[in-house]
Amino acid sequence: MKQPNSGHCFICGVSNPLGLNLSFYMTAPGEVTTEYTVPYDYEGYPGVVHGGIVAAMLDEVCSRAHMSGDPPRFMYTARLNVRYRRNVPIGQPLRIVGRVDKSKSRSATSKATIHGSEGTILAEAEALLIDLPKEVLGAADLDALGWKVYPD
Repeated sequence: MKQPNSGHCFICGVSNPLGLNLSFYMTAPGEVTTEYTVPYDYEGYPGVVHGGIVAAMLDEVCSRAHMSGDPPRFMYTARLNVRYRRNVPIGQPLRIVGRVDKSKSRSATSKATIHGSEGTILAEAEALLIDLPKEVLGAADLDALGWKVYPD
């Protein structure tokens, strides 16, 4: 099941010309996946995805693992621990997976991995996430933010 995207998010924004424009899919209960080939615009060292982009993709998929409810659970990252195991290659297919770890009333944890084309784990992360305050979420106009499922 495809998750919604927003208009201007750096990771999932369909109208952000500088963003990654990733689409996310619930692939199992508490699990979300995306597949992406990072373009050369986000290169760090030659042939390697910049570490900040790697961290941003892991951060997003960690949060999205908790977004399966109605309404979705919007959270911000309080802590993100990233382990870079191998260089993440530019221009090659990647599979990025986020999984729910624990869920509490106002916080949650999740884990994420980036896999290369042969299935090797290239990077992984653990995140501590905190619910957006009700007053912030209540003031958000999801329609105005472009929050909806866009066709593939």
